[in-house]
Amino acid sequence: MIIVTTGISPAEAELARARKLAEQAGSRLVPRGRTSIPQLFPKYGADAVLIVTQGKVRLFREDQPVLEYHPSMGYVRAKRLLKGEPDPMIDAARVREGDAVLDCTAGLGTDSLVFAVRVGPSGLVRSLEASPELSVLLREGLSSYEVEKPSVTEAMRRIEVVNADHLEYLRSLPDDSFDIVYFDPMFRKPVYDSSAISPLRAFADARPLSEESIREAVRVARRTVVLKEKKGSGEMERLGFVPDGRNHAKITYGVIRVD
Repeated sequence: MIIVTTGISPAEAELARARKLAEQAGSRLVPRGRTSIPQLFPKYGADAVLIVTQGKVRLFREDQPVLEYHPSMGYVRAKRLLKGEPDPMIDAARVREGDAVLDCTAGLGTDSLVFAVRVGPSGLVRSLEASPELSVLLREGLSSYEVEKPSVTEAMRRIEVVNADHLEYLRSLPDDSFDIVYFDPMFRKPVYDSSAISPLRAFADARPLSEESIREAVRVARRTVVLKEKKGSGEMERLGFVPDGRNHAKITYGVIRVD
């Protein structure tokens, strides 16, 4: 169960934001008072606690690092894209302005942000996140976080976040629903020792992708299905992807062309 609360002495704006977030998430808003964060878990029988403070939403689980939304490398990549520089994911997926992209493994939305910048206001990026906690955090972060470049902030606002298991969601879609279907599953062994990625592992779905998920993705995609994976993992071969051939240090993008 997720509960939503505030800082110890919340301003009225923070309290209103927390109330709205709890309603959207179907969660309980609880008074913080002087209760410490560790005490909130047994007091309310919570599995996770979302704390709304001025300009931030932080996600806590017992004995886990705190997690909060930040565009991280997504912002760096977005700025490069706006300068006309290449992005390996965008190039592998063959994304165009106005495209509809389904990101099946949103996490904290890093790749979704890059897709949203590339497809522009006429395009669509829908991001699926299986974890209820992460989906709430991501939705709130994308709706409130601001960066220096207004076009990137606007791209964040356009991303649609859906709390759903990707296989179930793909099954529900008609044929040829999206131009690109994208997967970036959590690597079983981390590639980078990243302070941004490590806290995600407590919430992420660590199951390997199923062959049925890929079959459904191929049915749903109009142009490409793309998989990001660690080099040498064997997942490309197992799932029928063709590596895009670009030279990356530790990861690779695999592509199934549908068009």
